[in-house]
Amino acid sequence: MEGQLTNRELRIQKKIKDSETHVFKAVFPGQTNHHNTMFGGAVMYIMDEIAFMTATRFCRKPIVTVSSDKIDFNHPIPAGTLVELIGTVVRVGRTSLDVRVDVFVESMYREGREKAMTGTFTLVAINESKRPVPVFDEVEE
Repeated sequence: MEGQLTNRELRIQKKIKDSETHVFKAVFPGQTNHHNTMFGGAVMYIMDEIAFMTATRFCRKPIVTVSSDKIDFNHPIPAGTLVELIGTVVRVGRTSLDVRVDVFVESMYREGREKAMTGTFTLVAINESKRPVPVFDEVEE
Protein backbone atom coordinates (compact mmCIF):
# COMPACT_ATOMS: atom_id res chain seq x y z
CA MET A 1 0.00 0.00 0.00
CA GLU A 2 1.69 3.09 -1.24
CA GLY A 3 1.66 6.13 1.01
CA GLN A 4 1.14 4.22 4.23
CA LEU A 5 3.80 4.39 6.90
CA THR A 6 5.29 1.24 8.37
CA ASN A 7 4.99 0.48 12.06
CA ARG A 8 8.66 1.45 12.48
CA GLU A 9 8.12 4.80 10.72
CA LEU A 10 5.07 5.51 12.90
CA ARG A 11 7.06 4.74 16.06
CA ILE A 12 9.88 7.02 14.90
CA GLN A 13 7.42 9.84 14.13
CA LYS A 14 5.90 9.49 17.62
CA LYS A 15 9.36 9.55 19.24
CA ILE A 16 10.25 12.66 17.21
CA LYS A 17 7.08 14.42 18.36
CA ASP A 18 7.53 13.34 21.99
CA SER A 19 11.19 14.40 22.09
CA GLU A 20 10.72 17.95 20.78
CA THR A 21 12.34 20.16 23.41
CA HIS A 22 11.48 23.77 24.27
CA VAL A 23 13.69 25.76 26.63
CA PHE A 24 13.45 29.44 27.56
CA LYS A 25 16.38 31.49 28.79
CA ALA A 26 16.74 35.08 29.88
CA VAL A 27 19.75 36.95 28.49
CA PHE A 28 21.66 38.77 31.22
CA PRO A 29 24.48 41.33 30.85
CA GLY A 30 27.15 38.79 31.90
CA GLN A 31 26.36 36.76 28.75
CA THR A 32 26.88 39.65 26.35
CA ASN A 33 29.77 41.23 24.49
CA HIS A 34 30.76 44.92 24.22
CA HIS A 35 27.85 45.44 21.78
CA ASN A 36 25.44 44.32 24.52
CA THR A 37 24.43 41.26 22.46
CA MET A 38 24.82 37.62 23.46
CA PHE A 39 28.21 36.06 22.73
CA GLY A 40 28.04 33.75 19.71
CA GLY A 41 29.85 31.02 21.63
CA ALA A 42 27.32 31.28 24.47
CA VAL A 43 24.44 30.82 22.01
CA MET A 44 26.17 27.85 20.36
CA TYR A 45 26.75 26.30 23.80
CA ILE A 46 23.06 26.36 24.70
CA MET A 47 22.07 25.23 21.19
CA ASP A 48 24.32 22.16 21.61
CA GLU A 49 22.82 21.59 25.06
CA ILE A 50 19.28 21.63 23.62
CA ALA A 51 20.36 19.28 20.79
CA PHE A 52 21.78 16.92 23.44
CA MET A 53 18.54 17.01 25.48
CA THR A 54 16.41 16.41 22.38
CA ALA A 55 18.54 13.50 21.17
CA THR A 56 18.61 11.96 24.65
CA ARG A 57 14.85 12.24 24.94
CA PHE A 58 14.53 10.53 21.55
CA CYS A 59 16.79 7.54 22.13
CA ARG A 60 17.19 7.40 25.97
CA LYS A 61 20.84 6.40 25.57
CA PRO A 62 24.17 8.10 26.25
CA ILE A 63 24.77 10.51 23.39
CA VAL A 64 27.60 12.73 22.16
CA THR A 65 27.77 15.56 19.63
CA VAL A 66 29.96 14.77 16.63
CA SER A 67 29.33 17.80 14.41
CA SER A 68 27.28 20.88 13.72
CA ASP A 69 26.31 22.51 10.46
CA LYS A 70 26.83 26.15 9.59
CA ILE A 71 25.10 28.52 12.00
CA ASP A 72 24.24 31.99 10.70
CA PHE A 73 23.64 34.69 13.27
CA ASN A 74 20.73 36.39 11.48
CA HIS A 75 19.43 38.49 14.35
CA PRO A 76 21.30 39.84 17.38
CA ILE A 77 20.20 38.69 20.84
CA PRO A 78 20.41 41.72 23.15
CA ALA A 79 20.76 41.65 26.92
CA GLY A 80 17.39 41.88 28.63
CA THR A 81 15.56 39.67 26.15
CA LEU A 82 14.16 36.16 26.29
CA VAL A 83 15.22 33.37 23.97
CA GLU A 84 13.31 30.22 23.19
CA LEU A 85 15.27 27.28 21.83
CA ILE A 86 13.36 24.50 20.10
CA GLY A 87 15.08 21.19 19.40
CA THR A 88 13.57 18.82 16.84
CA VAL A 89 14.93 15.53 15.51
CA VAL A 90 15.09 15.91 11.72
CA ARG A 91 16.96 12.75 10.68
CA VAL A 92 17.30 9.31 12.25
CA GLY A 93 20.17 7.13 11.08
CA ARG A 94 21.43 3.84 12.45
CA THR A 95 23.75 5.19 15.19
CA SER A 96 23.32 8.93 14.67
CA LEU A 97 20.59 11.49 14.44
CA ASP A 98 20.36 15.13 13.45
CA VAL A 99 18.68 17.71 15.64
CA ARG A 100 17.68 21.13 14.34
CA VAL A 101 17.71 23.87 16.97
CA ASP A 102 15.77 27.05 16.22
CA VAL A 103 16.47 30.10 18.38
CA PHE A 104 13.84 32.82 18.76
CA VAL A 105 14.35 36.16 20.51
CA GLU A 106 11.64 38.27 22.10
CA SER A 107 11.43 41.37 24.21
CA MET A 108 10.44 40.88 27.82
CA TYR A 109 8.02 43.79 27.62
CA ARG A 110 6.51 43.66 24.12
CA GLU A 111 4.61 41.03 22.16
CA GLY A 112 6.15 39.23 19.23
CA ARG A 113 9.33 37.33 18.52
CA GLU A 114 11.82 36.85 15.74
CA LYS A 115 13.91 33.88 14.65
CA ALA A 116 17.52 34.69 15.46
CA MET A 117 19.23 31.57 14.14
CA THR A 118 19.00 27.90 13.25
CA GLY A 119 21.60 25.17 13.49
CA THR A 120 21.70 21.42 12.98
CA PHE A 121 23.73 19.13 15.22
CA THR A 122 24.65 15.49 14.57
CA LEU A 123 24.78 13.27 17.64
CA VAL A 124 25.75 9.64 18.08
CA ALA A 125 24.48 7.13 20.65
CA ILE A 126 27.31 5.33 22.47
CA ASN A 127 27.79 2.41 24.86
CA GLU A 128 29.97 2.11 28.00
CA SER A 129 33.03 1.64 25.78
CA LYS A 130 32.23 4.86 23.89
CA ARG A 131 31.41 2.84 20.75
CA PRO A 132 28.41 3.76 18.54
CA VAL A 133 25.17 1.87 19.13
CA PRO A 134 21.79 2.04 17.35
CA VAL A 135 19.72 5.11 18.27
CA PHE A 136 16.49 3.28 17.67
CA ASP A 137 15.88 -0.18 19.12
CA GLU A 138 13.97 -2.41 16.76
CA VAL A 139 10.91 -4.06 18.23
CA GLU A 140 9.59 -7.33 16.93
CA GLU A 141 6.36 -6.74 15.03
